[in-house]
Amino acid sequence: MASTCRTKAAKVWLWRWRRNPLRRHSDRVEAWIVLVTWVFVLQVGVLAGLATAASVEGGLAEQRAGSRAIPAELTEDAAKTALTRTSGFSGDDKVWGTVRWTAADGTAHTGRTRVEPGSAAGATVTVWTDDKGRLVAKPATASQARLRAVFTGVLAGLGGGVAVLVCGRLVRVGLDRRRVEQWDAEWERIGPKWSRTTG
Repeated sequence: MASTCRTKAAKVWLWRWRRNPLRRHSDRVEAWIVLVTWVFVLQVGVLAGLATAASVEGGLAEQRAGSRAIPAELTEDAAKTALTRTSGFSGDDKVWGTVRWTAADGTAHTGRTRVEPGSAAGATVTVWTDDKGRLVAKPATASQARLRAVFTGVLAGLGGGVAVLVCGRLVRVGLDRRRVEQWDAEWERIGPKWSRTTG
């Protein structure tokens, strides 16, 4: 049963390539368009996915290399509970608090970051800064960066493949339109003779 289904599927897919006295030139052109479209779908999908994944992973690695964790001091008591529960993947219930820290060049900075609820003023918290001492988000770990890169690469690959598939379909629509115009012209030439013969 399974081999019969596979044989039928192969026949359906290869019908454009079979020898047939009724096969027109446009059918051969369409067969080549389909083949070239699928080759480009695979190539563009794979290349776009790999390039995007490498770019995302490289960008996150640069962000990780340019960030550093430093201790900061909470300048005021943090709220005991968050006013609204944050919706997201982090799943934490941290609150905003004002902190003070010293950058690598010795300059003092203040800013707001997420801290544990109920933290008292003077508590030490860890913040992430860039090379200029400005607060930045905690960088993704290597495994998180790899996961994001793979996910983004898959999406980019699918997007690139679909774009090529749409372009191939548009070319085939143009070919079908031209084929219908040829049929109409042929029928205008043959139709009157046919009606006289059958009438």
